[in-house]
Amino acid sequence: MQTNNKGMNTPSAASLVTDQTTLDQLVERLSRETVLAFDLEADSLHHYTEKVCLIQVSSQSETKLIDPLAQLDIRALAPIFSNPAIKKVFHGADYDMRSLYRDFEIEVVNLFDTMIASQFLGESEFGLAALLKKRFGVELDKRYQKADWSRRPLSPEMMEYAMKDTSLLIDLYRQLEAELVAKGRLAWVEEESELVAGVRYSSRDGEFMCLRFKGANKMKPRELAVLEELLKFRDEKARLADLPPFRILSNDLLRELSEKQPRNNFELVGIPALSSKLIERLGRGLLQAVATGLAVPQDKLPQVQGGRRPMLDKLQDERVKKLKVWREAKSAQLGLGVGLVANNALLEALADPSSPQLTLLKRWQKEAFGDELATLI
Repeated sequence: MQTNNKGMNTPSAASLVTDQTTLDQLVERLSRETVLAFDLEADSLHHYTEKVCLIQVSSQSETKLIDPLAQLDIRALAPIFSNPAIKKVFHGADYDMRSLYRDFEIEVVNLFDTMIASQFLGESEFGLAALLKKRFGVELDKRYQKADWSRRPLSPEMMEYAMKDTSLLIDLYRQLEAELVAKGRLAWVEEESELVAGVRYSSRDGEFMCLRFKGANKMKPRELAVLEELLKFRDEKARLADLPPFRILSNDLLRELSEKQPRNNFELVGIPALSSKLIERLGRGLLQAVATGLAVPQDKLPQVQGGRRPMLDKLQDERVKKLKVWREAKSAQLGLGVGLVANNALLEALADPSSPQLTLLKRWQKEAFGDELATLI
């Protein structure tokens, strides 16, 4: 890592940490820092079971790439991630928090999410590429966003790309922090970042797969039963091929099969998205899955839970409408997206005439407009 004449870090030759001694020496250096920037690269677009394939870390003076696929004890980084005296800067940290805990049982304390920060500053474009271009004039090469990071060796171009993801994050953090302090919103972002740091993958074993399918709430129970079997079939094929399920069959195709419920090859041929090669390779399994779904007894059909979006009585519905009008005005006043000010689930809870749920407000929401909301409801 080198420092340019403006004081910002720019990546030098890429360096990949592949042995434990080098990692331990790096950890010793990093543990003396007060701010570190991190990013992860995974292989979810290329393999059935996703895993972390690269960890990027930048201090103010260096950027290193750590290879979790080498024989390394990545848990050596855990004390740094859990040290409250070290600020950990990520951009869009939700996925990273889940992945670090899933693969290494690493928890992050004192997180600062630059994506959240940019949203609370009213940025209309808050992707990392857009922010780096706007604030530093740096272009990120998007060719490697969907690369297979599990492949070795990594090309020099991929390594340089990976380094750019964190080499300017500390400088970005310092800019955003100063602007948040000026607006009195730093504590807001710190609270939201703390909540993101706590997210984890949750096991959904035993649940219907179809109920997590986008658009399931608009499908009939029988269609959901067929979809469930098709999802099981696709999942098994994906596992055997070590591919993500969408690489086997698309969601749009599964939805169409669930609705049309073909009984034979002739009906399969009538589905334009199914090529002759696909029918030859998977047709028998698809027909069997459809038949199994059609044979599910009526009382065993999957049901979308009505509690996902509660039915509102007339009074509560009127209150929600008034709260949405208030939210629009507050959003304009603060220069924030309406979803940041208050999501629909919160508005519905606040509109409950029997017991308005003011306790669901976050600390920053109580500070910014808690009294106003209490008066309104």
